[in-house]
Amino acid sequence: QVFRSHLSISSVSDQDASRAGLQPVSRWKAYGLNGYPGFIFIRNPFLPGCQRHWVKQCLKLYTQKPNVCNLDLHMAPEKTIDLWGQSKEQLRRKGSSKCEPRSLLEKLRWVTLGYHYNWDTKKYTPNHHTPFPSDLAFLSEQVAAACGFQGFQAQAGILNYYHFDSSLGIHVDESELDHSRPLLSFSFGQSSIFLLGGLKREEAPTAMFMHSGDIMVMSGFSRLLHHAVPRVLPNPEGTALPSCLDQALPSELPAGSVIEQSSEEDWQVCAKYLQSSRINMTIRQVLAEGQNFPEESGTDLKGQAPSEDGYHQENGRAKRHKANTD
Repeated sequence: QVFRSHLSISSVSDQDASRAGLQPVSRWKAYGLNGYPGFIFIRNPFLPGCQRHWVKQCLKLYTQKPNVCNLDLHMAPEKTIDLWGQSKEQLRRKGSSKCEPRSLLEKLRWVTLGYHYNWDTKKYTPNHHTPFPSDLAFLSEQVAAACGFQGFQAQAGILNYYHFDSSLGIHVDESELDHSRPLLSFSFGQSSIFLLGGLKREEAPTAMFMHSGDIMVMSGFSRLLHHAVPRVLPNPEGTALPSCLDQALPSELPAGSVIEQSSEEDWQVCAKYLQSSRINMTIRQVLAEGQNFPEESGTDLKGQAPSEDGYHQENGRAKRHKANTD
C-alpha cells in the first residue's frame, strides 16, 4: 500500500533547503499511499536542531498580536498580548502533578495566520488579514516546490496545539478558494494517529502515525479528503521528548537562513511544553494567482471572532476555556 514518492529534486537547491532548515531534497524519504493520489508523507526532513526553531516560533512569536488565538474569545485584549511572557516561568517550574494550574500557553488551542479563518462562517475574508510570517512562508514554498508545486504562496495558516487528551474531529479543508494548491502539514513534539478518509465522511479511513518533524502534503484528489486526529500519543522512543529534538542548532547557520538561534533558556520552556504536547502547522494558499474574493464575503470585522474552538476537541467534547481560571 505504501510506495516511494518521486520528488522534484531540481526545484529546490541544496542551499535553499538548508536556509529553510531542511536536508537536501535528494535525501528526503517521501511516500505515497495506493488509493490516495496526491497524498505525500515526508519523514522528518529537518536538519539537526532546526525543529526547535519552528517550535519556538509557534510558542513565542506566532502567538503574538495581530495573530488571532482561541484565548482572544475569553480574555481582554491586553491579557493575550504576551502569552509567552506570562507563561514561561510557570512552565519552567512545572512538575508532573495534574493539580497544578495551567499556564496560558497550555490553554492555547489554535492560532491563525495570514488570512484568518472564521470558524463560524468557515470562510476567509480580504479584510481579516495580517502579514504572514516570512520564515514560515519560505519553508512552505520549499516543501511545496519539492513536491512539484512551484510558485506556492503561503497565505493562511492554522496552528493547532494538542495535549494527550486532545483530538481533532473528522473534517475537510475546503474553505480555500483555490483547491489546485496543496495543503501542507508540519508536526512537532509528541506523536499522533492520523486518519485519512475518503470524499465521503462515512468511508473507512487509513490510519498512520505522525512523529515529530514529519510533513504531510495533501494535493490533487487527496486535497479534499476527510481526515482527523483521534489520539495524541507519547513518542514511541519512550523518552520525554523525541531524540530528534535533543540536538541543538550548530553555532553557524548558512547565509540567508530563516532559522534563528534560540537561547537555552527559551528551549527549556519549549521542551517542558512539548513533554505533554504536540504542535501542528497547516499552511494553505487561499487564492489562485490573480484570483479575488467574491464580493459577498467582504464583510466587516464585526462578528468575525471564531467560535470557541472550531473542531478542536478534548475528551470528545468541544473545549470550554474560562477567562482567568483553570
